Amino acid sequence: MTDHPPDTAPSRLFTVARRLGTEMFTLAITLLGLLAMTFLIGRVVPIDPVLSIVGERATQEQYDAVRLALGLDEPLWKQFAIYVGDAVQGDLGTSIRTREPVLTEISRYFPATLELATLATIIGVLVGVPAGVLAATRPGTLADQIVRIVGLMGYSMPVFWLGLVGLLVFYGQLGWVGGPGRLDASYEMMMEFTITQYTGMILIDTALNGNWPMFANAFSHIILPAGLLGYVSMAYISRMTRSFMMNELGQEYITTARVKGMPEWRVIWVHAMRNVLVPLITVIALSYAYLLEGSVLTETIFAWPGLGSYITNALFAADMPAVLGGTVVVGAVFVALNMASDILYRLVDPRAR
Repeated sequence: MTDHPPDTAPSRLFTVARRLGTEMFTLAITLLGLLAMTFLIGRVVPIDPVLSIVGERATQEQYDAVRLALGLDEPLWKQFAIYVGDAVQGDLGTSIRTREPVLTEISRYFPATLELATLATIIGVLVGVPAGVLAATRPGTLADQIVRIVGLMGYSMPVFWLGLVGLLVFYGQLGWVGGPGRLDASYEMMMEFTITQYTGMILIDTALNGNWPMFANAFSHIILPAGLLGYVSMAYISRMTRSFMMNELGQEYITTARVKGMPEWRVIWVHAMRNVLVPLITVIALSYAYLLEGSVLTETIFAWPGLGSYITNALFAADMPAVLGGTVVVGAVFVALNMASDILYRLVDPRAR
């Protein structure tokens, strides 16, 4: 009989430290690859960053001075090393349009996207998961057909068309929601002087300040774009939930649970859902990351001052530091959400620990 070494506290600590080190190394390599990609994009696009700064009427001496200040006279490997070093310190460059640090500008725009994407994801999950379960437990019925058709429409209809129709009907004709922007013009002027901004997200900040009229106005503005994006997210989540749940309901342990007389709701929402949650976490994380990336068309239609609009406007203005800085932030968001989903795996499924 073989003796196994006891599972002592030092050995567990070593295992945890080794896993943490591996994850940190993987994270560092991923972020380094992201920075390498954005660096190469900034070098291959047919836009001269020096010319964008000095203008076409600058003298050769002015052009050379700015080029020297940007370090573009250095070898490519050294430029990349400088770029990585600056990024690690939180320096993503300076916007050509505003002469402000890119990270400072992104910190002003990102909360609007975070607020919109979070509310949309909540709507998508609260509606999509029950709809997917309903369709999976009643395959071929009218409920299943309705869920599938509604999901198909969410995939097929152009987002910009849905946004325009939503504004026309719910804002223009019925007046049920607020118009474009995050607040009415009157509240927009008051906000800077009457609201202490803790997070940059209007719903949270107005609630913390107890300004409920402004909260209601902000909610009337966000509910339509969030509902639109939530519908698109719901279409994806409901479809995947249906697929995962149908696969689990065909497993032997589900049949055994039913034979033992276990209530159907417990079979579905406890036993089957426990295994469905593992792949569903990835689906929800990817959907959330997509919305945090900045739904450009939705933000443009609703005049939403988010990250997608920021990157788009910077691209049209040939402001490459802003474009690349925004790209780095988007990539970092994807990496962070992937790590968060890995952590949730281990909390939900003990086999993944």
